[in-house]
Amino acid sequence: MTDPVIQTITPSTHDLGAFQVRRAIPSRQRTMVGPFIFVDQFGPAHLPDGAAMDVRPHPHINLATVTWLFEGAIEHRDSLGSFATIRPGQVNLMTAGRGIVHSERSPASERPGGPRLYGMQTWLALPDGCEEIDPAFEQVTDLPLVEDGCASARVIMGTLWGATARTTQHAATIYAEIVLAPAGALPIEAEADERAVMLVGGEASIEGQPLGLYDLVVLAPGAELRLSSDRGGRVMLMGGEAFTTPRHVWWNFVSSSRDRINQAKHDWEGGRFPKVPGDEEEFIPLPRIATTVSYP
Repeated sequence: MTDPVIQTITPSTHDLGAFQVRRAIPSRQRTMVGPFIFVDQFGPAHLPDGAAMDVRPHPHINLATVTWLFEGAIEHRDSLGSFATIRPGQVNLMTAGRGIVHSERSPASERPGGPRLYGMQTWLALPDGCEEIDPAFEQVTDLPLVEDGCASARVIMGTLWGATARTTQHAATIYAEIVLAPAGALPIEAEADERAVMLVGGEASIEGQPLGLYDLVVLAPGAELRLSSDRGGRVMLMGGEAFTTPRHVWWNFVSSSRDRINQAKHDWEGGRFPKVPGDEEEFIPLPRIATTVSYP
């Protein structure tokens, strides 16, 4: 068969002191895989006693954030008044639409002894006609688990292996966490326009080609592929509908319009975004130079 891999993206690593964050996209090599326009992997980490994850309130537009944990807990608050504690096996989907502000912090109960952090933060671009929808938040806890011998998969979004997650989709999306025991294997279905996998623990291969730890590996379209592991591993599968209209990224803003992003910058600096109830005292200022950008 032809090569099952069309691109391998090694993420840039940001050392935040207590833990590392690895960003695969957006990058110079690629901006999107299906609707996924931002892919961060963080941990595994055990923070020092008294330390915590404290991401102060910050804004988003024209995207949806998806938070998924393998270990630990994060408290989410947003300008809609939503409050939720995300834990492994639950997904937080926050749709920014025309604009939302949120914060992400370690719960007080996790701070003594040091919180553990290990998971994924991804953003989905909203499709044409939906970029300026009303903001929304949902937490889904009853996600389908597909099991087959030495392999299991939690379907986070979309339909995979005959199971459908009830998580809202704005564009056709697939997203799953796959856990392979030693000698485990699972087929990667061919229906999505674009697909990628990321090995986040252990070891695994696609059609016999080893996956590099934390590399985002973009798969050839149109073919069912076999994911397998000799010694056991954890793999994220993501992808979905290919966008025909380009999307731009600057800091926490995503849009098909650069003018819309510039307006969001002015609105954040001018204090025109809403506050986060229960977390109103702090905020992240607009950066002079954004480290998260799309190219060109």
